[in-house]
Amino acid sequence: MGGGDLKLVLDTSVIIGGRITSLIDAGEYRDSTIIVPEAVVAEIESQANRHRESGYNGLEELGRLREMANLGMIELEFAGKRPGPAQVELARTGEIDAMIRQVALDCSATFMTGDRVQSMIADARGLEVIFLPPEKTEAKATAIEEFFTPDTMSVHLKDGVEPLAKKGSIKDIQLVRIGDTTSTEDELRSMARELIKRTRRDPDSFIEMEYDGATVLQLGNMRIAIASPPFSDGMEITVVRPVAFVSIDDYRMAGELKQRLAGQQRGVLIAGPPGAGKSTFAAGVAEFLQSCNKIVKTMESPRDLSVEDAITQYSPLEGSMEKTADLLLLVRPDYTIYDELRKTTDFQVFADMRLAGVGMVGVVHANRPVDAIQRLIGRVDLGMIPQVVDTVIFIERGEVASVQDIKFTVKVPHGMTESDLARPVIAVTDFESGRAEFEIYTYGEQVVVMPTAKTRETVPSAWGLAAERIRDEFRRKVNGPVKVELSGDNRATLWVNAIDIPEVIGKGGRNIETMEKRLGIHIDVRPLDSTQVSKGKESGKIMVPEISMKNKHIILKSCGVAGTDVEVMVEGELIFTATVGRKGDIRIVKDSDIGDKLQKALRDKLKISIRTLT
Repeated sequence: MGGGDLKLVLDTSVIIGGRITSLIDAGEYRDSTIIVPEAVVAEIESQANRHRESGYNGLEELGRLREMANLGMIELEFAGKRPGPAQVELARTGEIDAMIRQVALDCSATFMTGDRVQSMIADARGLEVIFLPPEKTEAKATAIEEFFTPDTMSVHLKDGVEPLAKKGSIKDIQLVRIGDTTSTEDELRSMARELIKRTRRDPDSFIEMEYDGATVLQLGNMRIAIASPPFSDGMEITVVRPVAFVSIDDYRMAGELKQRLAGQQRGVLIAGPPGAGKSTFAAGVAEFLQSCNKIVKTMESPRDLSVEDAITQYSPLEGSMEKTADLLLLVRPDYTIYDELRKTTDFQVFADMRLAGVGMVGVVHANRPVDAIQRLIGRVDLGMIPQVVDTVIFIERGEVASVQDIKFTVKVPHGMTESDLARPVIAVTDFESGRAEFEIYTYGEQVVVMPTAKTRETVPSAWGLAAERIRDEFRRKVNGPVKVELSGDNRATLWVNAIDIPEVIGKGGRNIETMEKRLGIHIDVRPLDSTQVSKGKESGKIMVPEISMKNKHIILKSCGVAGTDVEVMVEGELIFTATVGRKGDIRIVKDSDIGDKLQKALRDKLKISIRTLT
């Protein structure tokens, strides 16, 4: 095909895809007049200015067309108007596409496009159209594939750095140097353009996402991330591919897991650290469920699970997983694999679909099984968590390390004793042994995640949290020590120095009543004597404080004991106990019994000392 009379108007897809120069090299369209609309040039220039690899591909293709024109292989012309701000603003509605088609009409030329919508509209407008669909050709190895060996999991290339690769199995991964010379930006850009061209031509591959300075491709079984300035500090290409294709039967506890998954729709989290083999296991689960005559779909971004063709893989619809979920609820799958849960919206979509009755399997990063559950807290109502997720499968080094069962019950939480403390509790148990591992419940406004696998003596009670809060509140109001002991879920006893009791209670009980309402707990106030303060404590070092007098206070100052409970003594005799302030001082009101004793001791030149309680 060709001849001097043939005039071809190219749209953006043909140039970025690199098809036209390949066809000319093969002998087609020789001596033709190739017309490039100015709108196409503007679109390619805009993409390149935004550091998109497709823009650089387009510029390279324009350069090759110019070289062919210089060699007399074609005639190259530019026609039409450059789009203005109004056309750019309406680009998504097809305004620039219309400008490109208009050039073909004005030039009475054949219109060549790789965009099916463009071809159909051009045909309807009466244009002669050549449509170039993605071409399935014998795939040649790309330059980056030369870095891969059978045991290579990923290749990492960066400008100015020697090539690196992760090799081995999931159980034994090693980062090794795979080249002696550093990569250059030109080499990496050439590789990036080659990968994008290959992706555009392969109907089984796709560009997953493209942003300013970042492009993600799915080329066969390889996930390719391309980053360039200003997004990254240098040109970088990372290629990841699976090295193992396993079924669920290859894992520990396969029989129990298969029975659990096939029995009924469940909410499952597959958790583990990055690179542990979560997605590989998820693919095995998907294929097992498919073999059980269940309709299985996936929600992925990017779509890189290696599953059979019968399992449809969905990406965010118009950039939104919520819209994908809306569609899937109409499709009514038995199970959906969600890879992976990262953002709050991901967890909310997962929960909505599970509560709608769809079996859900989610992939989530976590260092411990309970961490996966904790990522739901605050994103899903606490009481709904067991209905959303009832199983956590923890993957570590490519193996099923543990399986947790999540149930909802009403009981007295671990570490508490009185029956009136019973409350709704989420119990996390080990699936194999049935041993309780964690309990999750609310205490006041806090959500408590309490380990239960340890002995009671080593596990702090939730009362400790409440006691600490009460202690902190009253330490701001009194100079002396504060002791708190809870005798129930809503009752506490507070011990303070007798001199501080009026300040704590307030006129007509106003202060203590306000504090009780604020803390949501009844407080009994009792005087504290020295034996109670010293109970369980030993005497520490003795210091002589610096003593100064202010308008209404006597100030005892000591260094290095801020926040410490101390005994204040005169000639070795205990006068009172106190807690040293943050600045290392103890303030005593002059016009008080203790103030009178200290002033008398100063007048009589008696020794005043401080002894810490450790």
